[in-house]
Amino acid sequence: MELRKCDNLFFLTEFKECFSLYDKKHKGKIEAKDLIIVMRCLGVSPTFIEVDRHLQISKIDKGGELDFSTFLTMMHQQIQQEDPRAEILEAMRMTDKQKKGYILSSELRAKLTGLGEKLTDKEGKGHKTHMPHVYERV
Repeated sequence: MELRKCDNLFFLTEFKECFSLYDKKHKGKIEAKDLIIVMRCLGVSPTFIEVDRHLQISKIDKGGELDFSTFLTMMHQQIQQEDPRAEILEAMRMTDKQKKGYILSSELRAKLTGLGEKLTDKEGKGHKTHMPHVYERV
């Protein structure tokens, strides 16, 4: 089996397991109100507006239910619209106050060790040599 098929099978299994956890009535469906939770458990970050749009496109009201096939379609659409590379570049641009097209490794280290899930100083220093290649010139 080729690698791409293995990856797809892995994700499909993960999606089904998480979906099943929220299939409270064991009917192969989840409640629309749980959609955002299930999606976020699987690593995507939809907003409430995006979830409402997914439900509207599938003609499911907020009090309704959706099956696994519909859920897979919604997950595919959400994954396609999220672009982590663009989000990272935008964060870098926001850090580059002087608009030079790069940030100092010390600045990045300060951000990485001080925000979100904090990195240790050792983890932050591990990225130092790669910094000139991370941020594209704007």
